[in-house]
Amino acid sequence: MSLEHFNTSGNHYDELIENEPILKSVCKVIDSWNKPVYLIGGYVRDFILQRPTKDIDIVVLGDGIKLAKAVSDSLHQSSFSVFKNYGTAMIKLNDIEVQFVGARKESYSRNSRNPIVSPGSLKEDQNRRDFTINALAISLNGNSKGSFVDPFNGVKDLKNGIIKTPLNPTETFSDDPLRMLRAIRFTSQLGFIISDETFEGITKNAERINIVAQERITDELNKIIMSDYPSLGFKLLEKTNLLTHIFPEFQALKGVDTINGKKHKDNFYHTLEVLENILEKSTSNLWLRWAVLLHDIAKPATKRFDHTQGWTFHGHDDKGAKMVPKIFKRMKLPLDDNMRYVQKLVLLHLRPISLTNDQITDSALRRLLFEAGDDLEDLMCLCQSDITSKNIEKKQRYLKRFEVVQKKLKEVEERDKIKNWQPPISGKEIMDTLNLSPGKEVGQIKEGIKNAILDGVIKNDTKEARDFMLKLAKSKGIL
Repeated sequence: MSLEHFNTSGNHYDELIENEPILKSVCKVIDSWNKPVYLIGGYVRDFILQRPTKDIDIVVLGDGIKLAKAVSDSLHQSSFSVFKNYGTAMIKLNDIEVQFVGARKESYSRNSRNPIVSPGSLKEDQNRRDFTINALAISLNGNSKGSFVDPFNGVKDLKNGIIKTPLNPTETFSDDPLRMLRAIRFTSQLGFIISDETFEGITKNAERINIVAQERITDELNKIIMSDYPSLGFKLLEKTNLLTHIFPEFQALKGVDTINGKKHKDNFYHTLEVLENILEKSTSNLWLRWAVLLHDIAKPATKRFDHTQGWTFHGHDDKGAKMVPKIFKRMKLPLDDNMRYVQKLVLLHLRPISLTNDQITDSALRRLLFEAGDDLEDLMCLCQSDITSKNIEKKQRYLKRFEVVQKKLKEVEERDKIKNWQPPISGKEIMDTLNLSPGKEVGQIKEGIKNAILDGVIKNDTKEARDFMLKLAKSKGIL
């Protein structure tokens, strides 16, 4: 069945059961329930679009928790959780989550996105949904079993690829500002467009996003970044003024300055081009995509005009790497190895490009291998994606130079085994041999041995490293 031929007037019960076997077990209990029960929201949308999904939402005209408990008891092996504050319960079986909630209506105060909830009808429950495509429902029991409830023509909007709110957009977004990000997220995931009225509603209420918890904002932002059309998402974030509030450093990349007829490229659109390029090489690495977004993040802070050179951004790699932890901390992103990975790629992203312009030395190649380690392949992927010149001849020339660099890196690594390498002399051995206490001198000698090996002064060999250690110690007056 294709989306174009989907019929809302038909009975889709058997098709639903066939689509997800877990529903068959759930519906055995629901079938005899004495209150109307509906499948609703995202699962229905994705069922029509034939997209895989692991989240099933069920709304009950009555006590959703009580129904969830009955279903849980019948499944025996399921994991059962109750969230009394929200009046919901969830059953988890394998990797599928089934959430139950009583039909409800909501009202909001101006300064909070936490609703005042009270029992409601199916219509009132659908009214509170964020978008028409998420307000679709299918009856799971009673005489109407398998029938569609689509009060806002959500299926039509699915067919036309349109995101719009079921009620007045200003009311919808003012009540729950996170829905503005969700609109853009669905657009970037599905390749849909936002209706004019809904787009205007987002723009008018953009400032309301500031009352939303950072964790929720970051969760939606990550979903946009990992979507099929992330560049589209960021362009919409910028056009609706949301980007200024949720990611001001990225907003600052936008714009072009001109002095004496010389202008620099728009680094906002350049970064999105790099993001599009990276999709062709990596489809599942969230942190590589973050590295792309942040690789030029310090260009606004390092932008200078030189009457000889024109526009320069000297040091934006180093300054950008220093900005990464601050951005991650503010956005409540993990301050762990993932952050350090992004920081490393931002710091090193110019290094391979500089090698294509200079006489390539083994020393420079060894240093790149040492500093990039296991992340060298991702770094090279980022750097190749960073070539966005509209001059095809120039672009091909850079890519050919990259091929040379990659070949030489492979040759040096096979010969010298530098990737993830540690100097053959440890700090402890330096202290024991030279009778030193922990301190600056130990670090200087260890660094000197490392540099000598990377620069090719000595081989990556324990004996040569020890001899060089003694030579250094004598030069410093330690021996």
